[in-house]
Amino acid sequence: MFERRAAFALAAGAATAALIRPAAANDAGPLARAARPEDAGLSRDRLGRVTAWLQAEVDAGRIPGAVVAVGRSGKLVLHEPVGFRDRDSRAPMPADAIFRIASMTKPFASLALMMLAEEGKVMLWHPVSRYLPEFKGQKVGLEGIPVEREATVQDLLRHTAGLTYGALPGPGPAPHPVQSAYVAAKVADRSLTSAEFITRLAAQPLMFQPGTTWEYSQATDVVGRIVEVVSGQDLDAFIRARISAPLGLADTGFWAPAEAADRVARAQVDPVTKARQAVPDALEKPAMFSGGGGMVSTAMDYARFCQMLLNGGRLGEAQVASRSTIDLMTANHLPEGTQYGPGLLVRFGGLAPAPVTGYGFGLGFAVRTAQGRSPVPGNVGDYFWGGAYGTYFWIDPKEELYAVLMLQGPSDRIQYRYALRQLVYQALT
Repeated sequence: MFERRAAFALAAGAATAALIRPAAANDAGPLARAARPEDAGLSRDRLGRVTAWLQAEVDAGRIPGAVVAVGRSGKLVLHEPVGFRDRDSRAPMPADAIFRIASMTKPFASLALMMLAEEGKVMLWHPVSRYLPEFKGQKVGLEGIPVEREATVQDLLRHTAGLTYGALPGPGPAPHPVQSAYVAAKVADRSLTSAEFITRLAAQPLMFQPGTTWEYSQATDVVGRIVEVVSGQDLDAFIRARISAPLGLADTGFWAPAEAADRVARAQVDPVTKARQAVPDALEKPAMFSGGGGMVSTAMDYARFCQMLLNGGRLGEAQVASRSTIDLMTANHLPEGTQYGPGLLVRFGGLAPAPVTGYGFGLGFAVRTAQGRSPVPGNVGDYFWGGAYGTYFWIDPKEELYAVLMLQGPSDRIQYRYALRQLVYQALT
């Protein structure tokens, strides 16, 4: 299925082909599995509560189905499908179901940029306009206040570039005028190419002065465009050739081939909103490869990605980044005194990347900085992110632990993130 697409990506250009050895797709080997969860320090009985909880959610009609993966101490201890891939057709959920992962794309795009930084092709302290001239001379707010300093590449990676998203659905404050300007300008129009998107986004005012405020934003889409401009490849080809192929992520890219149709997870009518969440079709090739939210993947592929991060950039014989780069990405990059945009706790709850919850933000992930403030278990140094369509992962280096949850569609997704954390940690022995 995706193997043919990965091969195509490897052949996308001579420059890319020179970077990957012919056997790169097999370098990582299979993900090691624990003979028993107890061998990795987890109770089989208590771990069973994870799938029992998910099955109860399926039976109650709150989710169509899910796939969960948990690993510890280098071993996969749980990889289980639950419920339906498509509730309407009663199609059962396969373990290799393909999901739209939305903002769980951000770690991939961020890593792609950091790989270019390792090659000296991108510098984090450079202004964004050095790579994308459209961002030169930006102004703040509808009043057109000049920027005190230009946004840097580091600002993009940590969401302090002054950018935002257009008005988001769901609970929260009324849209900020800049968010309304995004909507009016159709910044998120799915028909735009990457270059057209950048031109349209850069023409909008900033919501905040760069470097002052953490505001969840389309900054990682800009990161993705920098990867394209610097590498000379589109983001899909770069990620498939430089990350997915070496790590053996056969089902991870920006769309799935037609022959994977019977593995695509579908959203159901949401019992809260009484509507079916609009999830882009995983089989549809997008006009723009969104570094902020455009990829598809499986629970096993994302588990492999997590294990690579835990290993300091390596999986098997494949090393896609250095340990020092992963350490830099998973450190808190928000300086003391960073402000936060409106609606932070409403949207992110106890997992908000703010001091009040004991979290900060690195280069692509939220990072725990203090113990005892978040309502969910974890350790200082754990890092995570999730997606708007229900997906979620976290990595806890202290416990050598990761977990991946693939869902498609629930509006009240935060409770699933809380619950999965609680259920995985209670299984530790």
